[in-house]
Amino acid sequence: MRAQAVVALIAFVVTPQWLAAGTSNSLMDISADGTLLACANRDNGTVSLVDLPSHKVVGEIPVGHKPEGVSFIGDTHQLAATVYADDQIVFIDGDARRETGRIDVFDEPYGIVSSPDGTRLYVTLEYPGEVLEIDAQSRSVLRKLPVGKFVRGVAYSDRDRRLYVTEYHTGVVKAVDVENGKVVDQWRGSRSDNLARHVASHPARPKVYLPHIRSKVTVAHGAGSIFPYVSVIDSEPGEGRRRKPIALDAFRGTFVVANPWELAVSPDARRLYVVFAGTDDMYVCDVVDDDYRELKYVKVNNLGKNPRAVRVAPDNETFYVYNTLDFEVVAYDTESLKPTAKIGVCQNPLSDEIWRGKVLFYSALQPMVSRRWISCASCHPDGHSDGRTWHNPEGLRDTTALFGMAWTHPIHWSADRDEVQDFEHTIRSQLMQGRGLIDGDVHPSLEKPNRGLSRDLDALAAYSNTHKFTLSPHAKQGLSESAQRGRKVFFSEKTKCAQCHSGPFYTDSRLQQPFLLHDVGTGDDDPSEKMGPKYDTPTLLGIYRTAPYLHHGKAATLKEVLTTHNEDDRHGRTSHLSEGEIDDLIEFLKCLPYEDPEIEAKKSGLKAVLN
Repeated sequence: MRAQAVVALIAFVVTPQWLAAGTSNSLMDISADGTLLACANRDNGTVSLVDLPSHKVVGEIPVGHKPEGVSFIGDTHQLAATVYADDQIVFIDGDARRETGRIDVFDEPYGIVSSPDGTRLYVTLEYPGEVLEIDAQSRSVLRKLPVGKFVRGVAYSDRDRRLYVTEYHTGVVKAVDVENGKVVDQWRGSRSDNLARHVASHPARPKVYLPHIRSKVTVAHGAGSIFPYVSVIDSEPGEGRRRKPIALDAFRGTFVVANPWELAVSPDARRLYVVFAGTDDMYVCDVVDDDYRELKYVKVNNLGKNPRAVRVAPDNETFYVYNTLDFEVVAYDTESLKPTAKIGVCQNPLSDEIWRGKVLFYSALQPMVSRRWISCASCHPDGHSDGRTWHNPEGLRDTTALFGMAWTHPIHWSADRDEVQDFEHTIRSQLMQGRGLIDGDVHPSLEKPNRGLSRDLDALAAYSNTHKFTLSPHAKQGLSESAQRGRKVFFSEKTKCAQCHSGPFYTDSRLQQPFLLHDVGTGDDDPSEKMGPKYDTPTLLGIYRTAPYLHHGKAATLKEVLTTHNEDDRHGRTSHLSEGEIDDLIEFLKCLPYEDPEIEAKKSGLKAVLN
C-alpha cells in the first residue's frame, strides 16, 4: 500500500497536467505558467492582476459588489470571477487586462474552479445550494446540479474526476461525479462543524482538506464555544476513519488560532498552508502520508490583517498570502518562510472609521478577545448568520444576520441593547474576555449611552451598521402570481401580519422607549428562557435564506412558522388559511425584499443609526 502511494506521488510530480490553475476555490489564483496572479478584492469590487516576475500590479478591473472567487481557466491567462452580491460571473482577459463578458446566475455565486483542460467552469451558488457547470468558451450554463444547503467551497480533482463541495453551515463535504452530475458520496463530521467556505484536494492521493470551525452552541464561554479545525477526508472507501478532525488550537501545544479561512497544498504535495483570519497568522505544515497523523507542525507565521487566501506558485519556490484588510498580497519564500515582497493590490475603499471597525470585528486578539478562540466574525461573518441557535444565558437565541440593522434598532431578540456600543458588555464577558474598547475605569452601561466613550467602540458600531440587503432572487422577474396572491394575504386584516411586520423593513422595531415587544406564544417553548415571553419584531427581509426561524430556532421552515409554531393564532392569524393560501404567503415572503427598503425608509423620514 505504501509503495503504491509512492508510485502515485512520483507520477504526480512528473506529470505537468496538474499545474492547471484554479483547482480549489479562493479569492486568489495563479496562472499555470506562474507568471500572473489574480485576486478578488471584496471590499473594492475589483479583480487585480499581478505580474509575478516583477511583483507589480498590471491591472485592476471593476467587476461589481463583493467578488468572492477567481479562477484562471485551464492553462490560459483567461479567468473568471464570482460576483457574490450582483449574482454574476465576470470573464477577464488577463493579458489584455479587461473584462470580456459576464453572465447572470440565480443567486450568491461563491466558489469557482476550472477543469484542467479549461473547457468547463464549476461555480457554487450558496443559495439555493447548486453547482453550475459552465461552458468556458460559449459562457453558457450547461447544467445546474443540486448539491446541498448553502454550498460554498469547491475543488476539482482530476485524479477521480470529481468535484468536492462544502456545505457552509454544516461542514458536510459532498463528492459530485463530473460525468453524471450526481452526488456520489458525502462525509459528515461533528454536529457542531460550521463555516466551511473552502476545500482543497490532494493532487495525487485520495485526500481532501477542509478548514472550518466548530461552534459548540451549548457553551457561552470563550474557552469552550468556538474551535478551529482542519478535517482530512479519505475520499476513497476503505477501512478506518473516513474523516479525521485535527484540532488546530492544540496543534502546537496550547497555541490558539481562530477562524481558519483557507488552505493550500504545495505543488510537491509535501506542505500545507492554512491562514487564520481571526488571529492574523498561519500554520505551515508537513503533509504526512501515514493515514493517521496527516499533518505535522513546521512553523507559525505572523501575517497582516484578516488573511483570507493563500496560494503556492507552480515552481514551489514562493507562496502568497492575501491580507484583505491591508489590501496587500505578501510573497514568502517556501524554504525560509520569510517574506520576499509586499504588493499593494488595490486602494482601501473604506473610511478610516469603517476600516478600523472592520479590523476589530474580525479580530480574535486584544482588546477584543483575551484567549484568541472567538471574534465577532465567528458568528456573523461578513454580516451573515452562522446558521446556529445558541444556548445563551438568557435562553435559546437564533443568530440573526446584521443586514439592515442600522434601520432596525434595538438589537437582540430581547431588545436589551439599543446601540451596537452596548456590545462592550459582550467583549468584556466570559464569551470574549477582552480588555474592552472603553479606556480607564469607565464601565459600560445598558441604560446610559456608550456612544462617544471610545473611538474604537464607535468604529465597531459604524462598521456593524454598514450591512445592506440585496434584493431577493425570487423577485428578479417581479412578483409571481402566487407571490401577488400571498401579498394580499399578508396585508389583509384577517391575518394581521403587517400589524407588526410593518414599514419598509417589515418590522415595528423602534428606538422609542418603552420598546415595542410582542408575546407571540413562543416564550414557553424553551424552559431555559430568562427574558421572554415578549420579543422584538425581526425584519422579514431576506427571510428566504435565514432558516431556522423564531428566537429559539425551532421552526425549520417558513411553513412551520405559520402552522406548527403558531398555536392559537398568536403570531398572526393563519389557522383559517387554506394550504394554497399558506403556500402563496410563503412565496411572497421569499420575495422580500423585492425593492430597496432604504429608498422608502428615507421617503418616510426614517433615519439609520450610523454608529
